[in-house]
Amino acid sequence: MTDQDQVTRIQVGGSAGTDPYEVLVGRQLLDELPALIGTQARRVAVIHPEALADTGEALRADLAEQGYEAVAIQVPNAEEAKTAEVAAYCWKALGQTGFTRSDVVVGVGGGATTDLAGFVAATWLRGVRWVAVPTTVLAMVDAAVGGKTGINTAEGKNLVGAFHPPAGVLCDLAALDSLPVHDYVSGLAEVIKAGFIADPVILDLIEEDPQAARTPAGPHTAELLVRSIRVKAEVVSGDLKEAGHREILNYGHTLAHAIEKNERYKWRHGAAVSVGMVFAAELGRLAGRLDDATADRHRAILESVGLPLTYRGDQWPKLLETMRIDKKSRGDLLRFIVLDAIGKPTVLEGPDPAVLIAAYGEVSA
Repeated sequence: MTDQDQVTRIQVGGSAGTDPYEVLVGRQLLDELPALIGTQARRVAVIHPEALADTGEALRADLAEQGYEAVAIQVPNAEEAKTAEVAAYCWKALGQTGFTRSDVVVGVGGGATTDLAGFVAATWLRGVRWVAVPTTVLAMVDAAVGGKTGINTAEGKNLVGAFHPPAGVLCDLAALDSLPVHDYVSGLAEVIKAGFIADPVILDLIEEDPQAARTPAGPHTAELLVRSIRVKAEVVSGDLKEAGHREILNYGHTLAHAIEKNERYKWRHGAAVSVGMVFAAELGRLAGRLDDATADRHRAILESVGLPLTYRGDQWPKLLETMRIDKKSRGDLLRFIVLDAIGKPTVLEGPDPAVLIAAYGEVSA
């Protein structure tokens, strides 16, 4: 699929007692928003970051013209939005505008904004409908799909949250045209992750022309996003609340979340995931699970699009301590997603400390 004007509809959920919803990928998709908001809603809150103030206001005005009582709620940019204080600010705004259970929250922005908007919707009146309008690669292929919402605490990333699927997700590719290149490339880490855990065609397309993959003008942009979203949709549809198979989506994330916390969330998520995947590949190799060629392929493809491969070697004790309270840990037992091969992720539980240190040595700068 190379026609970026085509609208692709991907269904998520519909099993395990969850309501299905659609992820739409294409251009000029905002006409679809009223149908997702529904006819029962009177009020709509548009939660947007400061960087998208004009977009948030334009969306609010458009919804107001269509008869909704629309309010725009501006929040800080990026991970600074994912705090209890910002969530409380949003709850206050909902309360002041008389938000009821039939009203709808719309989250427009990157992954941090959609995480926050979904969490606010999940917790207001024990759950109201919400719609995600992701504007970055990362948000489109990962954060806005799957129903995981949350905020950060001083102790770690996403430790407070709820499973609350959206009513729909609108991935308008036009939003990517003005995305800074570093933010665009950061999102590619999640695309590449989807390739390693489930869809090797993604890896082939990027390796075919890494420079083209770094820009939304590339010939395979729509296909890369659609394939990545389909990987996530298939996984989460059968495991909404991460009771089992969904854990594979955390490939590279255990170390990544520790790096993000250590950097006080100043590192881009995709940059941390890139280092985390190289670490996971080395861990799999040293544990005798993954062949050398596939481990080396991680480094080659991530480096080819400009993602980092290393982190500070002296930070290992801090990172290890943070990983012990990661959501995937069980008691004091560390758990990592590793690969047996491309498309064959598995859990490595309680690896030998010496193997962990050796794997980290391979990503130490």
